[in-house]
Amino acid sequence: MARKTGSNQTPETTPEISVVIPCYNEEAILWGAVTELHAGLLALGRSFEILISENGSKDDTRAIAGKLSRAFPEVRTVFSDEPNYGKALRRGIESALGKYVICEEIDLCDLDFHKRALKILDADGADMVIGSKAHREAHDERPMTRRAATMVMNGLLRVLLGFRGTDTHGLKAFRRDRLLHTVEKCVVDRDLFASELVIRAQRYDVRVVEIPIQIQEKRPPSIHLFKRVPNVLKNLAKLVYVVRIRNR
Repeated sequence: MARKTGSNQTPETTPEISVVIPCYNEEAILWGAVTELHAGLLALGRSFEILISENGSKDDTRAIAGKLSRAFPEVRTVFSDEPNYGKALRRGIESALGKYVICEEIDLCDLDFHKRALKILDADGADMVIGSKAHREAHDERPMTRRAATMVMNGLLRVLLGFRGTDTHGLKAFRRDRLLHTVEKCVVDRDLFASELVIRAQRYDVRVVEIPIQIQEKRPPSIHLFKRVPNVLKNLAKLVYVVRIRNR
């Protein structure tokens, strides 16, 4: 069952920006990443919250997240007992208070993406901005196996689900009010929730813009790449059935 701590916002101080970060077994980098992100967001001069969505960590991630929510009024934490990236991301989005939601990764915390995406959203140039690591102008410095996995998954999504774009997983920024309906329609979780969100946004004619990012892996994935394959294939089959066959 999910629990929340560190809710420091009131209706009078509702933030403009919510940064949602799913976290699982991130004790080594959580404190440093969040404190650095917090300082960077303060420098933007806009109201914000950082929402840590911790999901079933077996190390000290939960305790560190709680300390962060007590140390900084802009940090909130949602706890749950199930290691599930998609559910953690969805719960964070649904719990967010901001006009704009930025979906982050704890090993990225890319303030440059925040600035560029917010500029597009402020100008009403899109409803959703995707930070693409597969964009032709991106710089993806991850290991070859990780890059190959991204290419394979994107290919499957194009063939099986009509995905139009270069990336679905990772950094995103969007207007919360224009994407909540899309979030509510999503049917899969784990690694494929982020992909379904983008694919459904395209199907619902949400204005989606991709921008290139630079990405370098700061630590190995918290869950080994090949251990994720069975759940990815299971959720992909479910998504194809729901979208292609049932047209939902």
